Amino acid sequence: MRVLLIPAVAVLALAACESAPKAPREAGVCYSVQPPKQGEKGAPQFHVVATDQPQIEFCAARLEEMRLRFLRMGGSNREIIGAYQGQYIFIERRGVSFSQSLDGVRFMALARTGDGRLAIPGAIQRDIDAASAAPAAPAG
Repeated sequence: MRVLLIPAVAVLALAACESAPKAPREAGVCYSVQPPKQGEKGAPQFHVVATDQPQIEFCAARLEEMRLRFLRMGGSNREIIGAYQGQYIFIERRGVSFSQSLDGVRFMALARTGDGRLAIPGAIQRDIDAASAAPAAPAG
């Protein structure tokens, strides 16, 4: 009985993964994603933000521009979800992260600097290290 139970559980787990909404894979198209409202069922809505985007980072920049534009017009949404070629993009307070699914593990791609700009996380640390290693200016 136990031998039959393990494959059945594996099939159910794979079926659950397949039901997760997939991001569109159209080449070069950047989407804004509107997930279903909390408590509602249904698929997320995808709205084209930009076309001819060569990389996912360019799409993240277009989504950040959209977020800032909405905030300047009086909006209050500080977090945006986007999609690019099968990947989800999350624009949040701490930075930009990518994921294969809406509720999956996220990979941190860009971090916010002290003034709110986006930068590669390693570049921020290199700037900090370089500033601390620089010799002090002579007093004069």
